[in-house]
Amino acid sequence: MKKLINSPDDVVRNALKGVEASDPEVRVDHDNRIVYRAQKKDQGKVALISGGGSGHEPMHGGYVGLGMLDAACAGEVFTSPTPDQMLEATTTVDGGAGVLHIVKNYTGDIMNFEMAAEMASDAGVTVETVIVADDVAVQDSLYTAGRRGVGTTVLLEKVVGAAAEEGQDLAKVKELAQRVADNGRSMGMALTSCTVPAAGKPTFDLPEDQMEIGIGIHGEPGRHREPIADAKSIAKQLVDPILHDLDFTGAPVIAMLNGMGATPLIELYLMYGEVIELLNEAGVRVERNLVGNYITSLDMAGCSLTLLRADDEIIRLWDAPVRTAGLRWGL
Repeated sequence: MKKLINSPDDVVRNALKGVEASDPEVRVDHDNRIVYRAQKKDQGKVALISGGGSGHEPMHGGYVGLGMLDAACAGEVFTSPTPDQMLEATTTVDGGAGVLHIVKNYTGDIMNFEMAAEMASDAGVTVETVIVADDVAVQDSLYTAGRRGVGTTVLLEKVVGAAAEEGQDLAKVKELAQRVADNGRSMGMALTSCTVPAAGKPTFDLPEDQMEIGIGIHGEPGRHREPIADAKSIAKQLVDPILHDLDFTGAPVIAMLNGMGATPLIELYLMYGEVIELLNEAGVRVERNLVGNYITSLDMAGCSLTLLRADDEIIRLWDAPVRTAGLRWGL
């Protein structure tokens, strides 16, 4: 294993020190491993928190800031944060208008966020929850009941963050979050496994001439394994299952072609060119897009596609100003 680390046991702690040192617009509670906005949102506005296992950077700490999250809880690599972390974040960011928990559909995340919400409610904080379950690859996986929560989480945090920033109330923010979650779909693939520092070896063995279609962001198995194909063929295997699952015609669409951590940007742009050609042929109108590393899996080579069936309000909120390490525009 070759990694730029001091010790496998200290990766998250050391990384959070670097996060704080690199971004003056966030502060880090190192005892609880929580990334906060350096300047708290105004009283009377809904606060948003999310979190999950580390290793998916920039998610979630890279999306803390104006126009997105108020706080992000960092678990150990690929391990859910604890209820105590989530409770601390929830009570700290509450500005009197309630808190929305944004939760990816993984068993540990669901359970721990649920416990934190109950404890926060007992402390007088109003909490609502939205669960993202957008991965069309498999119905159930090693870590979920139902679909995995992946790329739509990024788009949801941006759209809902803008709504909270402009002062929409908790009921409206929750409704919007659910609308985004219901209308987002994702599909991914991998050319290599990833290596969790504590394990010291690849999560799974993938021969040099093979690729995994439908991979999860923790290295979970996908739909099937097959010989490596060209980019055009891979793009079709990402696009077709998504379009089969939801009708994306007749509405503006936000597309994200996401790298899994070790794929060069030139290859991601190449893949996006193939994807957009297929979407155009299918009558899907992409109005906004992201190409790059937004929800990764450590050092995995591969990519994922996320499509969000949007509407005028979602597009307006997408275009609203955002200032985070991971997304920044309109300012």
